[in-house]
Amino acid sequence: MPQHFFNEAQKAQIVKAIQAAELNSSGEIRLHIEKNCTKPNVLDRAKEVFQEIGMTNTAQQNGVLFYLAIEDRKFAVIGDKGIDKVVPEDFWESTKELLKSHFSQGLFTEGFIKAIHLAGEQLKQYFPYQTDDTNELPDEISFG
Repeated sequence: MPQHFFNEAQKAQIVKAIQAAELNSSGEIRLHIEKNCTKPNVLDRAKEVFQEIGMTNTAQQNGVLFYLAIEDRKFAVIGDKGIDKVVPEDFWESTKELLKSHFSQGLFTEGFIKAIHLAGEQLKQYFPYQTDDTNELPDEISFG
């Protein structure tokens, strides 16, 4: 069951990382975990999940999704249109490499915490935190 991939303390650490990263930027970050990737291409599934969990509902179109299919050992990091318009094409490569190196060691919690922090730092350049910023999307991990 994807809900049991992390224990409650690990889930809380990841949510705390999301909240901290969102204080650096007006971007919205989510993590979605499911057992299997239902598409041959993990990016296609991540885009589908992006829509399903309402990540297109941000004013600046600056949502970021971390997607993990546990059993298929597939993951993706994708951003919304607003991000894609302003960042270099390989913007998420360093984040993906950081995740890959941690995942290969079985360090999923640590990998997500560090990658989420990095995403917040990267987004800060393009979408700085605004004093009137509102949390547009839930910070909790979603499960499929």
